[in-house]
Amino acid sequence: MPQIVVLPHHALCPDGAVIDAPAGKSICDVLLENDIDIEHACEKSCACTTCHVIVREGFKSLNEAGDTEEDLLDKAWGLEASSRLSCQAIVAEEDLVVEIPRYTINHASENH
Repeated sequence: MPQIVVLPHHALCPDGAVIDAPAGKSICDVLLENDIDIEHACEKSCACTTCHVIVREGFKSLNEAGDTEEDLLDKAWGLEASSRLSCQAIVAEEDLVVEIPRYTINHASENH
């Protein structure tokens, strides 16, 4: 079974984590099922960027991003070439290393 290595995130996963990730599930679902409360303001419907992650390793093993995801990613804070919306990125058979960006564009979560 592939694994997702989550790099340390100051609030969501301070020590990082290594999680077994069944192929066919989204990165977002795997994180949420393992008590890493990544934001997902649109309830995983590909309508926001709050679940944005940067895939440091294993990016090419993921399903291809659709046009809607690509358009939304342009609005994500800290966008990189290996950025994905975790609600749309489906785990395949390869291990992944994922970084959750420090900030999102969700002002409600930033205590404004």
